[in-house]
Amino acid sequence: MMIAQRLAGIVIAGLLLLAGCASDPSEGYSTASVFPSDIRTVAVPILENDTFIRGVEFELTDALIKEIEARTPYKVTAQHRADTIFLGRVKRVELDQLSKSRLTGLGEEVIVSVTIDFEWKDWRSDAPLVARKSFSGHGLAVPSAPTGERVELGRMAAVQQLARDIVDEMRAAW
Repeated sequence: MMIAQRLAGIVIAGLLLLAGCASDPSEGYSTASVFPSDIRTVAVPILENDTFIRGVEFELTDALIKEIEARTPYKVTAQHRADTIFLGRVKRVELDQLSKSRLTGLGEEVIVSVTIDFEWKDWRSDAPLVARKSFSGHGLAVPSAPTGERVELGRMAAVQQLARDIVDEMRAAW
């Protein structure tokens, strides 16, 4: 008798859970994927760089590929085999001083901002899926004593944040 009651409780809880979910994510809670289902592969060529800061385009491309592979159902592949392509251009890399030492006047905390323009488009139809201008990521570096962090650490944090935000933008329209 006790097993039958537990089983009935589990079945009722399951039915209530399913009744509360919608098949379309735009209509409420859903168990469906938030990524477009007709896309399987993405090509991510190395981003272009309009700044004098070299290497940031390689760092961002690498971070973006890793985020796509880890957080989406898509596989990153070569352009000739891809359903879609991600194109981007690094527009600005800026350092903004948040605070400075009262004794030396040197920067104690620095925000590194990386700004890009990007477009994710369907390679088959050439239709844009997502396009953003002046999309930014930010990272903090503390170059002053006692930490003595390098500014590159802040740049890497900005690149990682930017890659996560780009993958968030790749979700299906709600």
